[in-house]
Amino acid sequence: MANKLGGMNNSLEEILKLIDGLNLLHEGSRYGDLLVACGKEAITPLRNYLMEGKPSHIYQPRQKAVIALADLGAKEVLIEYLCTPKDIADPVTRFGEEAVENTAARLLAVWQTDDVFEVLLRSARKRILPGIIEALSSFRRPESIPLFIAALMDDFSRNAAENALKLLGKQAKPALMKLLKNDYRAETKNPSSLLRRRSIMRLLVNLGVTGKDWPTIKKMFHDDDPEISTLAARLALEITNLKQKKTIIKRLIRKIPFANWSIDEEIEDCLAEYYDAAKKEIEEQILKRKTLPINEQTSDSVLKILLNVQRRARVG
Repeated sequence: MANKLGGMNNSLEEILKLIDGLNLLHEGSRYGDLLVACGKEAITPLRNYLMEGKPSHIYQPRQKAVIALADLGAKEVLIEYLCTPKDIADPVTRFGEEAVENTAARLLAVWQTDDVFEVLLRSARKRILPGIIEALSSFRRPESIPLFIAALMDDFSRNAAENALKLLGKQAKPALMKLLKNDYRAETKNPSSLLRRRSIMRLLVNLGVTGKDWPTIKKMFHDDDPEISTLAARLALEITNLKQKKTIIKRLIRKIPFANWSIDEEIEDCLAEYYDAAKKEIEEQILKRKTLPINEQTSDSVLKILLNVQRRARVG
């Protein structure tokens, strides 16, 4: 029989047995559904299980408790959990508990309210987790931009941060351009800073640039990193005149022998997109390289890419 809160009539003992069932990895989800069917009476026992229970590298039972609490509308419990400091020395256990926190953050984002946003923002300032970044991104509020940019230096959260900045679109661009200028001036060789610059360049390709961005983009074109300089060239092709485009195209072609396969694809796409400006240089380079011995032609990465571009232009 259903109780007045919309759940089933269950004693505390029965609810605790269902919570124990969360530990059955292959059946835990079913027990989570049964707990949700118990209604609001299950919230306090679930809260105690989550807050007083011991984190483990086997995180799925605690994750299912979080999901059940979200389904029961227990926003305050999820906030309490996310705000509670967790000092976990063991890295494997800490990784497991972070998976639970990521789930809690994503589910909290269902409530698009100021208090949830502030909790997520405070949590992100303490530690960067992809789930928190994803949850914050759903609000699309510019206050999150500095945190998203900081997350670009974190290997686990970088993709989430890039997606978050894409969602913010043009709102994020001034901060990205400012950081790009500062990084270049600092001439930093920090690996994390390099990865962040790459992310920013990829984001700018998505967001687009204008003529006023040219001084910064021009400097990036001379960056030692092949990916950054290639992406800068792609951006430069959007905002420069025909004469400058031809110069950039020549430099792009010269980069091919020193680039890896992903950069080769980027260069090929650039040349295909701006084929009208690149056509003369491509044809001249193909003619020149076809005079080489056959064995050299077959191993010539430049010739291969230029022929691909020419083929794409004809098909297109």
